Amino acid sequence: MEVFDARICALGEGVLWHPLREELFWFDIIGRRLLSHHPASGHTRAVPLTEMCSAAAWIDRDRLLIASETGLWTYDLTTGAFGHLADLEKDNQVTRSNDGRADPWGGFWIGTMGKSAEPHAGAIYRHYGGALRKIADGISIPNALCFDAARGCGYFADTHAQLLFRVALDEAGWPSEAPEVFVDFSHSGHRPDGAVTDAAGNLWLALWGEGAVIEISPDGKLGTRHELAAPHSTCPAFGGPDFTTLYCTSATQGLGREALAEAPHSGAVFAELGAGQGRAEPAFILDTGDA
Repeated sequence: MEVFDARICALGEGVLWHPLREELFWFDIIGRRLLSHHPASGHTRAVPLTEMCSAAAWIDRDRLLIASETGLWTYDLTTGAFGHLADLEKDNQVTRSNDGRADPWGGFWIGTMGKSAEPHAGAIYRHYGGALRKIADGISIPNALCFDAARGCGYFADTHAQLLFRVALDEAGWPSEAPEVFVDFSHSGHRPDGAVTDAAGNLWLALWGEGAVIEISPDGKLGTRHELAAPHSTCPAFGGPDFTTLYCTSATQGLGREALAEAPHSGAVFAELGAGQGRAEPAFILDTGDA
């Protein structure tokens, strides 16, 4: 993978290809910025944020759903206006949002975690039909939220526990069974971070500390590794006009001076053309009762 955008993020996350704008969005969580890059025009943006924000979904051409440390918000890309949608552990000073993604039903899944990765301080929520509901608890670092193309299941990881889970979903997209361990990385040392599924239902999982995105088949077999020149690879996404470009954010967080000297592009966004066949991320459906 090659450098796509050389702007350095302390903790790059939440990368999202907007299919209508053909523009890539991502966050620097610690730096409190929303960044974007339009490959065709070369236009970029860097929006300062008042809170740590970590994940987004597209609503329509001009609006995003954004998850912050205290809530879910709509954001107008043309006016810069934020609109409050729901509180997210607003009264819990320990936690912030982390990984999140829209689901195929038009809902949005978002994980929370301790700002210092306090053990078991996090949870996973789903916003759907105008309401936010907790669906998992006791998670240290929630990541890898994504969904199979056939709508049969969702995935999430606890990076600290080195476990990737699969959860069966019902016809409305709610968990119908308890999550099961899909891949146990605790013996291999891999630390699962963000993930996305492709058109065939394979997972593409970023590995924190390894500078790689690894393919995982629907039956849990590890496949091809896609390397990038930044050890802390964080979140992948498919994009481009035909959704065959693999993007991945990265981070400088936790890297010492020597590591940064060896990997000076840590914190940048990387891309690989023709990596695989992805698909458009679903839109978040703003309920008619929402502002």
